[in-house]
Amino acid sequence: MTYFVKELFYTLQGEGAPAGRPAVFCRFTGCNLWSGLEKDRDKAKCNFCDTDFNGTNGQNGGKFKTPQELASKAESLWPGGGKPFIVCTGGEPLLQLDVKLIKAFQAKGFKVAVETNGTLLAPDELDWVCVSPKVINDLKQLTGDELKIVYPQDLISPDMVKDLNFTHYFIQPKDEAGTDHMRSVIEYCLANPQWKISLQTHKLMNIS
Repeated sequence: MTYFVKELFYTLQGEGAPAGRPAVFCRFTGCNLWSGLEKDRDKAKCNFCDTDFNGTNGQNGGKFKTPQELASKAESLWPGGGKPFIVCTGGEPLLQLDVKLIKAFQAKGFKVAVETNGTLLAPDELDWVCVSPKVINDLKQLTGDELKIVYPQDLISPDMVKDLNFTHYFIQPKDEAGTDHMRSVIEYCLANPQWKISLQTHKLMNIS
């Protein structure tokens, strides 16, 4: 299959348990909860996304005809040394990320992580699964390494998913213009110590 990639770049992971870790980010095009078009935002199941995932015109973006071609491009961005780590994100990466591509990344030495909305089942071959659900009724991936709830949301809350089988449980304040959700997130975590705060540290560092 051909893989449609919005952008591919080397940076620091900004959120959740791996925050601060050097990583190659592979942002796939497309999502099943929003078209990415502003005209559709109000009726989308996920209507607060701040990511451009349409097209293949981003940094190192393009159409990659084989898993090996994409894996080789990702390898070229890693500076050498350390423990190579690639984060597959979107949009919704599991619309494209398949076992052949996961194994191609791993053959280049990468540990492979995915950031998914949980509406599609993640392949067992992945090394790290982060689920950030948006709609409780659409949630299919019920286990993983990291569960991250953007808070607050209309269609899902931490109480709805607190019994799922994850290693880490994070709440992340919604980045919403004119509204500061930090205090409510702090109060929720103090009252429910199962949960930890995740911050978008890449925005604090002013990096991608």
